[in-house]
Amino acid sequence: MNYAALIPLFPLVGFVIVALFGRRINNEKLVGTIASGAILASFITAVSVFMGLSAHAPEERSFVHEVYTWIATGDFKVNIAYQFDQLSILFTLIITGIGFLIHVYSIGYMHGDKSFPRFFAYLNLFVFMMLNLVLANNMLLTFLGWEGVGLASYLLIGFWYDRKFEGTNITWTGDAAMKAFVVNRIGDFGVLLAMFLLFTNFGTLDYAAINSNAQSVLSTEKATLITLLLFLGCTGKSAQIPLGVWLPDAMAGPTPVSALIHAATMVTSGIFLIARTNVLFAMSPTTMAVVTGIGITTALLAGLVGLVQNDIKKVLAYSTVSQLGFMFVALGVGAFTAGVFHVMTHAFFKALLFLGSGSVIHGMHEEQDIRKMGGLKKYMPITYRTFLIGTLAIAGIPFFSGFFSKDEILWFAWLNGSPVLWGVGALAALTTAFYMWRLTTLTFSGEERFDHHHVHPHESPATMTIPLIVLAVLSAVGGLLGIPHVIGHALHLPNLLEGWLEPIFANGHALLPKHEGDHASLEITLMAVSSVIAVIGILAARSVYSKGMGTANSIAGKLSAGYKLLLNKYFVDEVYNLLVAGPIMAASRDFLWKIVDVLAIDGLVNGSARSMGALSGTLRKIQSGVAQNYALIMMIGIVVLLGMVLGPW
Repeated sequence: MNYAALIPLFPLVGFVIVALFGRRINNEKLVGTIASGAILASFITAVSVFMGLSAHAPEERSFVHEVYTWIATGDFKVNIAYQFDQLSILFTLIITGIGFLIHVYSIGYMHGDKSFPRFFAYLNLFVFMMLNLVLANNMLLTFLGWEGVGLASYLLIGFWYDRKFEGTNITWTGDAAMKAFVVNRIGDFGVLLAMFLLFTNFGTLDYAAINSNAQSVLSTEKATLITLLLFLGCTGKSAQIPLGVWLPDAMAGPTPVSALIHAATMVTSGIFLIARTNVLFAMSPTTMAVVTGIGITTALLAGLVGLVQNDIKKVLAYSTVSQLGFMFVALGVGAFTAGVFHVMTHAFFKALLFLGSGSVIHGMHEEQDIRKMGGLKKYMPITYRTFLIGTLAIAGIPFFSGFFSKDEILWFAWLNGSPVLWGVGALAALTTAFYMWRLTTLTFSGEERFDHHHVHPHESPATMTIPLIVLAVLSAVGGLLGIPHVIGHALHLPNLLEGWLEPIFANGHALLPKHEGDHASLEITLMAVSSVIAVIGILAARSVYSKGMGTANSIAGKLSAGYKLLLNKYFVDEVYNLLVAGPIMAASRDFLWKIVDVLAIDGLVNGSARSMGALSGTLRKIQSGVAQNYALIMMIGIVVLLGMVLGPW
């Protein structure tokens, strides 16, 4: 399949064309078609590669396509080489498929923007980097894509760099982009250190060599150190505690950016990295416990914050952080397939919800406060119906996609973790159902709370609604790819996703504890309980918000302390500014600038200049312009030289 390397090439070509000639083309539809067509071409090629892999036996569904030698020095060699297997092609299909729908949606959403070509160039650049990240056969090429999506996200989050970002301590959208960039650099430092340690121990950064030789090369202690460093990078990219503070502020970018980067692709990079190196993580029970603990804590704390947010995109942002926590829980308890399964279903319904919110913002003339909406379902029927499907899916209502993947995670949390872990996960799922129904109700139902004189809600154009419909279908039926065995056995349906990914995780699963016995009745019971919990969350939100904001404000008043804590996101940004950013800024200003820069560096440079000036001023006085003086100096010089030559010494 020599054509497989075209998958990342198409977005690169689209980026170059749109970046160089977009303004000269001066036609929005043509620019949007070129950029979208590049992603569609990648998706079609990925489907072809997927079909080719499917035709082989499970153990033969993998090949590496080497493009060229990138680095060769001594014994160290790294190629630009792409690894096509069950894991990479699944992520590729998600990236290109969802990415294409978001590109098409953006044609309508970004209509009339003065920097329309620049936006699509950045989108293509992002997809190119993301494909390098997931298709790389070695960690260095993955890291190139890892840093590349960081750059592209910086450009896209701060796309409207001249706009203010209301309702946060971030003043400008450019500040939000910088925050995301800086926070991610902290995690990236951990990935770099892990790469150094891997090369020191293995002499290579190729995934195949690392995974196959891990048990014979690494001790448990070394595996723990390396995987903890890798996980530090994952907490940055995938917005987990303590590096998750950047993602909610990243909502400053255009809504398609939120859907592409912060729902379907970039934030799942950490999930992919752990899945790709699952053998290393399975070797360290300590790291697995840390991953589980961080994941479940993030899922619950972010879900609680989502209960009180009033910006339509901020609710979804904290929802994303919470859902990513669920994915890490799955990875931490060894349910690698369940974690990847939730990546897929989350891409469907979260992209749908973000694009649906963008449709609302578009129809409401840039209004994002859900307290100023209400009753929009009669003005925006397609947006409402598709958004409702996304809400039911993320809430875990049977038998939408989120029901299958989230219950799979909760089941393994009980089986491989503990009932306490399941209980905390169920509580986080309860918050999900509550805040999503709250969001849907306040946006689309009840009284109309917007100013009819200035706001005239309307349905979005077809370029925006068609992607919503496609994503709604995927959100409704996408979970059928991973039907749990307890249901699949009764219906005689296989778990297609588990069978597809089993060869990728076989070695990792072999290192984990086994649980023998028939647990079908327990699994069905827990599935029923979690479904009831989701319904309770929806009914609770309905009872509070169906009558408008009055009841909600009354409850918020009675719980003012807790409400204020959640509304201000536990004051994490303020704590970081007090303990980290503030001292660094003070040290930079008072020591590095005033002392090191001004006194030491500038003092040395300026002092040297002043010394040379004083010396040259003294020597200048010798140049009097009187010929007799010059002759006298010459004679003195001659006498001195003769004395040195003829003297007794």
